[in-house]
Amino acid sequence: MSICLEVKNLSKKYGSTIAVKDISFTVNTGEIFSIIGPNGAGKTSTIRMISTIITPSSGDCFIDGHSLVKSPNKVRENITYLPDEAGAYKNMTGNYYLKFMASMISSEKSKQKEYFENAIKICKLGDRLKDKISSYSRGMIRKLLISRAVMNKPRLAILDEATSGLDIINALEIRRMIKQLAKKGTAFLLSSHNMLEIEYLSDRIAIINKGVIYEIGQPLAIKQKYNAQNLEEVFEKVAKNI
Repeated sequence: MSICLEVKNLSKKYGSTIAVKDISFTVNTGEIFSIIGPNGAGKTSTIRMISTIITPSSGDCFIDGHSLVKSPNKVRENITYLPDEAGAYKNMTGNYYLKFMASMISSEKSKQKEYFENAIKICKLGDRLKDKISSYSRGMIRKLLISRAVMNKPRLAILDEATSGLDIINALEIRRMIKQLAKKGTAFLLSSHNMLEIEYLSDRIAIINKGVIYEIGQPLAIKQKYNAQNLEEVFEKVAKNI
């Protein structure tokens, strides 16, 4: 299995505060990898560094061999990032929004058409794409945003709180959507406070606290190691030993 993302000794300081300290991990092609931890653990800083939004204080990461530090533009060509607070232009119809976003990714008409058609298949909103986004539920908007994020089949999709605030049905549909896309080769880097979701979705997880990764492994193996019923219990036990 090929490596899509390689994080090597990545660190981030804000003044005298160390937000992320010398972390390393890999994400394979088609793998769903999740980072979990409490507020202030370093999850957001890690994701924003990998997304090229903020610059690492030290270390590097590589997407398909492209260095984040030396070739950030190349990295951006291979990733997509969807933050929790992302929104869409509510005065647009779903169709117009997807066409507009496709035109932002590529100037080639054939590519725009391909990306637009990919997004339609992924979001499965049907005739509702003819309606203005202002009439959409939160779940519909999230489906639209995820389909936009992966319309060009990026090597790595980075999603922060993918189903936050959604009802059970919409959350399940988005989780299935992520699993289906991973099977087709897109790697996912997820961050969430929803341990049930992380356990259901993830091939592997990393537990981070105070900027340090303390565990990396498959959810079942980590639960067995800590003799825990679920990931919440695992995190509690890890946190007590920090």
